[in-house]
Amino acid sequence: MNAQEIRDTFIRFFESKGHAYVPSSPIVVKNDPTLMFTNAGMNQFKDYFLGNDQAAQTRVANSQKCLRVSGKHNDLEEVGVDTYHHTMFEMLGNWSFGDYFKKEAITWAWELLTEVYKLPKEQLYVSVFGGDAQDKLDRDMEAFGLWEPIVGADRIIFGSKKDNFWEMGDTGPCGPCSEIHIDLRPAEERAAVSGYDLVNADHPQVIEIWNLVFMQFNRLADGSLKELPAKHVDTGMGFERLVRAIQNKSSNYDTDVFMPFIAHLEKRSGIAYGKEEKTDIAMRVIVDHIRAIAFTIADGQLPSNNKAGYVIRRILRRAVRYGYTFLQFDQPFLHELMPLLAQNFGKIFPEVAAQEAFITKVIQEEEAAFLRTLENGLRLLETLTTKLQAEDSRILPGAQVFELYDTFGFPVDLTSLIAREQGFSIDEAGFQQAMDVQKNRSRAAAEQETGDWVVVGQESSSTFVGYDHSTRETVLTKYRTVKEKKHTRYQVVLAETPFYAESGGQVGDTGWLTVGTERIHVLDTKKENDLIVHFVDKVPGDPSQPVYAEVDTARRQLITYNHTATHLLQAALRQVLGEHIQQKGSLVNERLLRFDFAHFSKLTEEELQQVEGLVNAKIRENIVLEEYRAMPIEEAKAMGLRPFLEKNMVTRFV
Repeated sequence: MNAQEIRDTFIRFFESKGHAYVPSSPIVVKNDPTLMFTNAGMNQFKDYFLGNDQAAQTRVANSQKCLRVSGKHNDLEEVGVDTYHHTMFEMLGNWSFGDYFKKEAITWAWELLTEVYKLPKEQLYVSVFGGDAQDKLDRDMEAFGLWEPIVGADRIIFGSKKDNFWEMGDTGPCGPCSEIHIDLRPAEERAAVSGYDLVNADHPQVIEIWNLVFMQFNRLADGSLKELPAKHVDTGMGFERLVRAIQNKSSNYDTDVFMPFIAHLEKRSGIAYGKEEKTDIAMRVIVDHIRAIAFTIADGQLPSNNKAGYVIRRILRRAVRYGYTFLQFDQPFLHELMPLLAQNFGKIFPEVAAQEAFITKVIQEEEAAFLRTLENGLRLLETLTTKLQAEDSRILPGAQVFELYDTFGFPVDLTSLIAREQGFSIDEAGFQQAMDVQKNRSRAAAEQETGDWVVVGQESSSTFVGYDHSTRETVLTKYRTVKEKKHTRYQVVLAETPFYAESGGQVGDTGWLTVGTERIHVLDTKKENDLIVHFVDKVPGDPSQPVYAEVDTARRQLITYNHTATHLLQAALRQVLGEHIQQKGSLVNERLLRFDFAHFSKLTEEELQQVEGLVNAKIRENIVLEEYRAMPIEEAKAMGLRPFLEKNMVTRFV
């Protein structure tokens, strides 16, 4: 099987078991403050696990785009050095939301791997949770009992909490897991040393391919575990590792997922893959990173100097640096891989093929800018080393290495490499000290302690009624305390709310909650997954009393004007500049609107005047309002709607 056939087989198998196929959610997370990027297949289903929302289908399967370069799950430094870690990867998964549990998950996993994919049973091992005293959890004997008649007790390993208790982050849904490992060593090595002893021992040929997670708990902020309202199954199988196992390769990069890209780099550089470790690592870094870069741009995150945008810029610069240093690429080269990417991944992730030209241009411009930075950095380094030679010193001061990194974007590992080539070393302790000072300053500025939710009465999801109402009689379902550097705030959730939560660049509503004689100021409204969270200055003395929620309608009306103007502006820009114009970010508040988009050149004065004229003309038409809700997206497209949506249903458009 080639890679596409392997992916299609997985989806068809679980469709035959009553699962609905669900497209991948965007790799950039918008409504979950605990995550910057989607790092696991279950992210888009988090609210189903927590009981905040009800799943339309209780069995689903998909291939989810994931990125692990920050936070708890961070594989960046291993990428390219070993043969099985990646930044962006596909997570094949099947889920049960309160439907089947361990028995079906285990039985179907074994059936797919051994009967459909024909992986050799004698090379497979499984691990189950071995318990944890701190969390007061026993061994998972239920999973052991299900596996024993399938694989035998001699192929089951009891794993630690680190290996066999899956958690998405510091808080949130979690539970014991059962991993399936495959021993890909040659037969003579397998005969000499049992694969049993190499499971979870970081052996590059004895690797985990599938993790069956049994979601039973919610990890609270105080570290304790709380039983979830229902038991769920969340499985994740690394697509790249599965392809490697089926195609019997010694490296993920030797499969047809990556080899077309490596072949391109071989041809362009004139350097053969497999001949020298440092050039091999460079090629692996590049072919891995181009996917992460392209998929995040396709999902609306442009490289920038902060947050998610900075992570993508760092990945892009890491790829450029490896190409520059080890493959002698002194001109932009990453963007040349985009046609291959669109060709190989356009079927499962059509957004990449649809935006190929735009993504190519963004990457090319970023490459060109960083290559200039490299040249500037080299000149600064030359000046510094000349000065040090005159002073008979061979150590680059840490503060100046940090300045190159922080001010000029010059990677410290490249500084170290160039320094060694010229007989210098860098003051790593001094660099780390300067880095720690900056980190501590940033951490202190953003420090926040969020308490656990306190449930009032019966917990339920929050329903937005603000399209039709600006006030509502409702009840408070839960609240929590948020301690920041200078003050303490509170977050509350209402059963029904007229308050619009910040989304799509539009700021959240403000207003008031009246409880008895108390009048509480709503300072902001945001989404956390599918919850609508109200930021308030205090919690009512009796949270169980009825709540009268009232939006500041004068402020909302001003926001509404700017929201409408944003859509008019986008239409005008597309008419003047071309169909490639897409919203990449925005800010809409009561004072102004900001519209982010990418274009190949700065707008001329004439173009600006054309855009302004078109927007003003459309405003003066005073078009009568027409509104449609809960419409299937294909029907909306047929009416002329241009969708930039994450789900397959248009909730509302006018």
